[in-house]
Amino acid sequence: MHALYNCISQYHPISIDAWEALAKALTRVELPRNAFLIQEGMVCHNLYFLEQGCLRGYYNLDGKEITYWFGFENNFITSFYSFISRKPGVENIQILEDATLWGISYQALNQLFDFYPDLERLVRIINEQYYIRLEERLMGMQFKTARERYEQLLETAPHILQRVSLGQIASYLGISQETLSRIRSQV
Repeated sequence: MHALYNCISQYHPISIDAWEALAKALTRVELPRNAFLIQEGMVCHNLYFLEQGCLRGYYNLDGKEITYWFGFENNFITSFYSFISRKPGVENIQILEDATLWGISYQALNQLFDFYPDLERLVRIINEQYYIRLEERLMGMQFKTARERYEQLLETAPHILQRVSLGQIASYLGISQETLSRIRSQV
């Protein structure tokens, strides 16, 4: 839980009372490789902090898995659409490496907001950062070449090649595995 406290402090400081209340509301979750944190058609009831491990978010489209994000240590994880709207999601979140997460339910988090405005501000800032990354990803997919997207991935997350399959990386970049192999041989 120390990693979570350090991560939170980088976004926005919270009071000791708020941290203690948050810590009491958190549940430790350990999941093995290939397990699912959430599957399409389910309502996501929790927001998670990934302490250890790697996972991915993907959609199924005509029987094909379309990976659209990866999560690594010190990332906040949820099916944002489902968590916020309280409706069934259309995404799957799969564990790629044995994972340790800390989860808090939607209800518990909202109850904490009533007593600790600094927690509400913290989550707003986290959501803003998520939105910025989402918009950057959208712009990259629209305006960058496959090679530029690959080079950006290497620049921002070089460890990804050791932790994620090439097929999933290709899907994330919106290219075929053959195109990814060609790009990798040129870089």
